[in-house]
Amino acid sequence: MPFTNAARNNMLAAIGVTHASLHSAFPGTTGLNEISGGTPAYARRAVTFNAAVSGSRGQNGTAVFDVPAAAAVQHVGFWTASTGGTFLGSHPLGGAPAREFVTDLAGDLIRSNAHGLSNGQQIVFVGDTVQGGLTEGTIYFVISATADTLQVAATSGGAAIDLTSLAGNGCQLIRIVPEDFGSQGTLTLSAATLSLLL
Repeated sequence: MPFTNAARNNMLAAIGVTHASLHSAFPGTTGLNEISGGTPAYARRAVTFNAAVSGSRGQNGTAVFDVPAAAAVQHVGFWTASTGGTFLGSHPLGGAPAREFVTDLAGDLIRSNAHGLSNGQQIVFVGDTVQGGLTEGTIYFVISATADTLQVAATSGGAAIDLTSLAGNGCQLIRIVPEDFGSQGTLTLSAATLSLLL
């Protein structure tokens, strides 16, 4: 049974996010690969969210992170504390919404109506069990994109990956826009939205 917006709002109201983090690779379910170091030193930042409306909670205010030189930021994580605490989830950097899709194994195709992606853009697969041939959280490149289909490759313009099994019901794809820091810098988080993968 799909949840109503009222039910989703109630669930989102109970999520106790107090701090955000930056990660150099997929954080998994425990908050792996958190950035560290730098001068001034990297630290998690406090974040607040508005009340849930229509099944989502938007960020209230901004959070500015100090990022060390040579860091590659890929994901934003959410926690219950400034250090330690409980890891509550993450989202790929870039802010794109998660998209549902189906898999066509015969053509190694990902089918997602009006996905809006183009060749060379980077995506990750998250959620339930991903397709055979892929790994959750690994960055893949879009190739052979049409309005409603695409294939993925390990490198930009590379060969299509052989998809060997279907994804689980909760698996979604999300565009990711990693940010590489050649020198010490800052990253501002200003438009995070909490939502439920259903």
